[in-house]
Amino acid sequence: MLVKRIGSLDIQGLEPYRTMRRTMEHRKQGIFVAEGEKVVRRLVESKLDVVSILLTDEWLTNYSGLLEDREIQEGIFVGNKELLETIVGYGLHQGIMAIGRVPPEVDLFQAAADSVRPSLFVALDGIANSENMGVIVRNCAAFGVNVVVVGETSCDPYLRRSVRNSMGTVFSLPICRVDNLSENLQRLRVEFSFKIVGADPKVESLPLGQVVLDGDVCLIFGSEGEGISAGVLDRCSLTVKIPMKDEVDSINVSSSVAVLLHEASRQRQ
Repeated sequence: MLVKRIGSLDIQGLEPYRTMRRTMEHRKQGIFVAEGEKVVRRLVESKLDVVSILLTDEWLTNYSGLLEDREIQEGIFVGNKELLETIVGYGLHQGIMAIGRVPPEVDLFQAAADSVRPSLFVALDGIANSENMGVIVRNCAAFGVNVVVVGETSCDPYLRRSVRNSMGTVFSLPICRVDNLSENLQRLRVEFSFKIVGADPKVESLPLGQVVLDGDVCLIFGSEGEGISAGVLDRCSLTVKIPMKDEVDSINVSSSVAVLLHEASRQRQ
């Protein structure tokens, strides 16, 4: 392990920790921030490249066995608690953070060809809230989704808050970013025979209990305010809704994802 003891954050290699709110800089560099013990642990245990780790002596002791044979590109930086408390969000990262490298893009259609059948994909249209994105990814990992398809109007799953709310599950889940979600879904439907199912609370949608989700399926979820866009809805084989009491017309999108994926998982068992 290459361990570097520091007395200041103003040294080379620590720029990403000092600029945690500068999302665009991190995206241009192809890196992301991992915060907190569970998220950092999952990053270290993953196959992703780890650029650096910043932690206290206490965490270094706890992580010594895990880090012994792990390549850390720019090394492990160790500082005292008081120093790390000066970084934004100490209450969340608790003195252990890491910088990872965003993995190479996954090709949607290669993923569809290689995926174990029956396949369950999730497509996201207009998910702009990074915290919702992270919880959605975590739900997808929990219920065995093969691939998450991120449309052009959705935020990056490797944003700091997305990574944190995914609890690091984003590191082990294939993510496909596409420039035109509507066209890609149409190709997935025609060339790979996927059933495209949109989550839409409109009256004409089928209740969840009446929809078969045990084949090759791609579930689509839209934004909280606008739902699934018209162009993407046009690609759906059918739309589904979650039965709810009359006084409630919708639930948080991440909750909707959990409900539909639980039903899909139940049917597939």
